[in-house]
Amino acid sequence: MRNAVLAAFAAVLASACAVGPDYERPDVPAPSEFARAGSELFTDAEMEADFWRRLDDPMLTTLVDDALAANHDLRIALARLDRASALLRESRFDRYPTITAGATAADQRASASQFPGMPRSQRDADSYDAAISATWELDFFGRVRRSIEAQRADAEAGAADLAVAQVSVVAELAQTYFQLRGLQQQLDVARSNADNQRGSLELVQARLDAGSGTQLDVEQARSQLESTLSLIPALEGEIAVAAHRIAVLTGRQPAALITELERPAPLPALPAQIPAGAPGDLLRRRPDIFAAERRLAGATARIGIATADLFPSFTLGGLIGTQAADSDALFARDSETRSIALGLDWSFLDIGRVRARIAAADADAAENLATYEQTVLQALEETENALVRYARLQQERDHLQAAAAAGSEAARLARLRFDGGIADFLQVLDAERSQLETEDRLVQSETRSAVALVALYRAMAGGWPL
Repeated sequence: MRNAVLAAFAAVLASACAVGPDYERPDVPAPSEFARAGSELFTDAEMEADFWRRLDDPMLTTLVDDALAANHDLRIALARLDRASALLRESRFDRYPTITAGATAADQRASASQFPGMPRSQRDADSYDAAISATWELDFFGRVRRSIEAQRADAEAGAADLAVAQVSVVAELAQTYFQLRGLQQQLDVARSNADNQRGSLELVQARLDAGSGTQLDVEQARSQLESTLSLIPALEGEIAVAAHRIAVLTGRQPAALITELERPAPLPALPAQIPAGAPGDLLRRRPDIFAAERRLAGATARIGIATADLFPSFTLGGLIGTQAADSDALFARDSETRSIALGLDWSFLDIGRVRARIAAADADAAENLATYEQTVLQALEETENALVRYARLQQERDHLQAAAAAGSEAARLARLRFDGGIADFLQVLDAERSQLETEDRLVQSETRSAVALVALYRAMAGGWPL
């Protein structure tokens, strides 16, 4: 009879339905192509993997590898993923009976007031028992299945969060590294110009000593030199700050990489074209979009969990054991105990609270749907902005390269005219000041271009270790 009952329950369970809405991924429309300017810079090819390796900078590659292995933000994200995975494994056990085992041995003595007139020896009693019990929630209305579905979505969102953290850490590392190299080039420009201006000061001082110069020329040359020298300490400080940040991003003490990073190196040559793909590819690649979509799936499953409380909960319980007053008889045939029971729990008088919880779950799902749609729009916006910014920075860099070449030639000609006596020293100072400013702006533009390249790869989630 027990077998028949269990078979009947299994058949009912197999045919039971899970209440609540079945999740379907929202269909978010995406444009067929990016409305990008300077389209000759971009191709429709798929984004390549490990884009930083394409830049041929061994130091950057080593730093990225170190960050992926030791960054503390990534370790935190990994621990959260491990927790979500563990909770998913725990929820899956709810599909099966919970089996426990126990045993007790007791030596009891009742007091004389409880049994008046009874000798002490007769008030002593021993008892022994051992049993194995099992309880099983019969998932007629899908509460357990929806719980597993929600935990699975949480675990998948956790994996996507880890990918988001990887993208963020690698992008920040690459951008800080490029800023460091740009600052080093700015420092080199400032020092080189300071050397030239120091030579100019020595020249006009010599002319003054020879009686052919003026004190005004000397003071103007000294003022320009000191102004240029004032740039150097600030640049050196920013270089140290960038080196500290890179060390922390790779899991090291702030000062750990100063020796390795203090040796100047040029900014990498940027690729002539960048594979951008299509917006549809972007929506499939971005881990933050996938994380938002998985959280929406989890919130939808939790509507089913709350809805299941509208229906009764059935629990099947069973026990088999043995009980005796003497340890020698514990496993005798007549000491056997057993039970099988079907329990029902139904909070039908608490329907107001149940419906309130369902309404709260509906609101959570609506919030997660809006968050998902917003994440998609922000991803498209971020990518469009990154494409336009990168294209415009290339144009800015080209103009500044021409301006720097012209400024260098102007400074050379001004010096020749001054040496030939057909121009005053003020023209030399103006030309050298303009040369310094243009060269500095060029280095800054090249740095912004490299940083914008990383931002573009970050926006399109290309080349990241997802």
